[in-house]
Amino acid sequence: MKRIIVSVTNDLVTDQRVHKVCSTLTEMNFDVLLIGRKLKNSKKINRKYKTTRMKLLFTSGFLFYAEFNLRLFFKLLFLKKDILLSNDLDTLLSNYLISKIVNKKLVYDSHELFTEVPELINRPFIQKFWLKIENLILPKLKNCYTVSNSIAKYYNIKYNIGFEVIRNVPNQIKNIKTSSFPFETVNKKIILYQGAINKGRGLELMLKTMPFVENAIFIRIGNGDLEKKIKQKVIDLNLEEKVKFISSVTPLELQKLTPLADLGISLEEDLGLNYKYALPNKLFDYIQAQVPVLVSNLPEMRQIVLKYNLGEVVSSRNPKQLASQIQNILKKEKVFYKNQLEKARKELIWEQEKEVLAKVFNNIN
Repeated sequence: MKRIIVSVTNDLVTDQRVHKVCSTLTEMNFDVLLIGRKLKNSKKINRKYKTTRMKLLFTSGFLFYAEFNLRLFFKLLFLKKDILLSNDLDTLLSNYLISKIVNKKLVYDSHELFTEVPELINRPFIQKFWLKIENLILPKLKNCYTVSNSIAKYYNIKYNIGFEVIRNVPNQIKNIKTSSFPFETVNKKIILYQGAINKGRGLELMLKTMPFVENAIFIRIGNGDLEKKIKQKVIDLNLEEKVKFISSVTPLELQKLTPLADLGISLEEDLGLNYKYALPNKLFDYIQAQVPVLVSNLPEMRQIVLKYNLGEVVSSRNPKQLASQIQNILKKEKVFYKNQLEKARKELIWEQEKEVLAKVFNNIN
């Protein structure tokens, strides 16, 4: 049985894409070991494949990435392996070096356009550092896939390599189960955002919009860099009754909360190519939970919404006009989109997408 070592810089618990990939590889009779990092608040993890998490001295910034890759390098060096799977640019250097030293196959999963994330666009020195790694390694890779057609096209043109597309869609949920929110929601429409509280996600826009939306609660599930700032703005704007926060939950818990929403939003700003070409997994999670969506007017998200007619594309980012658009969607009720959502949730599933993954790993160069 061939062994695949998969590496990622997060703590593994909430990374649904990596979990789906590892589970599929296990089904394909690979011996999978997933390596991540352990945080102070990391929850216990129990998977059908092996996992290990490294406890690091540094938790962010250059020193974190340096320590992670150094420790990952030596871990990979001494572990039994046949194939290496690197998730994103921040794990690629150590994986690439090991693949050359011990002559093992390397597969690269690009979850995003790493060098175009908003956190790097205004930090040219750091962005240049990551671009050097990308320019050095990517042209030499043979087995690559990413999350959207736009990102694949970008890489294929820039580096003249063939990126496959494996979208971050969920597993099909045959029987939708629900739980309840830890606060009162009776007679209120639920507007849901699930994902990181980071720059450019449209969360500040929603805070400006909510005062104009009647009989609704905006619920945000997850954590992130701007969490304290956003929570303070909620207090400053006296929105405690209209905006609620839930910390990161497990994928299973999230599956039970998402169907309770009346509208799912994905309002990323056009801050660089990473967001412009984004195809967020939360969009597919909303669809799988039969929740209509409102998305930014960006190519990949717009294409999904227009193809299946399961929501709307933002027509204006002016708070009053956005509130009016949200109010009109909520008035239609979820049943208005029922047939469209049902069609999409049968097609946009991992059971379809994993066939491309199997193709990649069955034809490794």
